[in-house]
Amino acid sequence: MKKIIPLLFAAMLAACGKPEPTETSGKSVPIETVESLAANPGRLKELRQQCKTDRAKLGDELCNRVAEATNRRFMGDGETPYTPPKEQPKF
Repeated sequence: MKKIIPLLFAAMLAACGKPEPTETSGKSVPIETVESLAANPGRLKELRQQCKTDRAKLGDELCNRVAEATNRRFMGDGETPYTPPKEQPKF
């Protein structure tokens, strides 16, 4: 019994590894993260257009990452505090 518990623990840790990228027709598909898309505006623009025209081909998961990266580029990191103008607006 004492030898089985460490063996089971080691098996559980081995199962928790990072998943390998899936391969399609012999080519490995690069995993597009939100951070990598937000850092590469050209690729983001290309994928946004593809999601508009053929979302079923790309898949919901990738298009959701593209949308999140677009939001992050537009909104920023959210760390900038709101600073109202010093002068009141004149209506």
